[in-house]
Amino acid sequence: METLHIGQTKITWLNGGVTFLDGGAMFGVVPKPLWSKKYPVNDKNQIELRTDPLLIQKDGYNILIETGVGTGKFSEKQLKNYGVKEESSVENSLMTLGFEVEDIHYVLMTHMHFDHACGLTKRENDQWRSVFPKAKIITSLTEWEEMKNPNIRSRNTYWKENWQAIQHQVETFETSISIMEGIEMHHTGGHSDGHSVVVVQDGQDIVVHMADLMPTHAHKNPLWVLAYDDYPMTSIENKEKWLKFGVSQNAWFTFYHDAFYRGIKWDEEGNILEKVERDRS
Repeated sequence: METLHIGQTKITWLNGGVTFLDGGAMFGVVPKPLWSKKYPVNDKNQIELRTDPLLIQKDGYNILIETGVGTGKFSEKQLKNYGVKEESSVENSLMTLGFEVEDIHYVLMTHMHFDHACGLTKRENDQWRSVFPKAKIITSLTEWEEMKNPNIRSRNTYWKENWQAIQHQVETFETSISIMEGIEMHHTGGHSDGHSVVVVQDGQDIVVHMADLMPTHAHKNPLWVLAYDDYPMTSIENKEKWLKFGVSQNAWFTFYHDAFYRGIKWDEEGNILEKVERDRS
């Protein structure tokens, strides 16, 4: 498991599974000859997208960003349509690190689309139960309301199996929230109306987790937004804002979906200054 240290804070990527989604959908209106130079594509026009949660260990607290694709949530048709080649083994990842699911204090949900939220619950004795029973689950109020009452477009990604069993653990915020000293969430909208980013700071070191505003390193161009985005112009605006902030602060940009990089530092010209690569062996 790859790690990143900023100050006294440790970030570890867990195994949350993998999907293969349509490359055209993931890069929106960008022509394939352009995006395929920056991110590999298979003969089915699919690109590999990890769904790997980030475990943050800070000041005695264990915080997850996202939860993976879960286990046992998909029908055979869905496994095929979403290109799910591997389901989550987050609990095993935690055990390898010496933790149990009860040791997680917070779960930060940038948004609650199924590929981020399926790992929140699991089936036990014919009922859905919380995977992280002692955690506070944080998401924006806008996201939580749509999760419970999806519209005609979003109901395919907001599943009741992912929220009904954990609703008593959920705490929401409207604009911004400080989880603890050095960890904040900020509502951005864009990818979904309730989408948020996470900022982690320890001393002078900063991490900006832009979630699905920038799902992979190949999405760095502010104009390269997803066809899945509900509000693409909002995505562009906030992508520009947080990229500018991160670069100005010499921050790490971390990824949940990227199959090649866990984190990158860019300079103002877009050159890679530092990187944490994913072990693909």
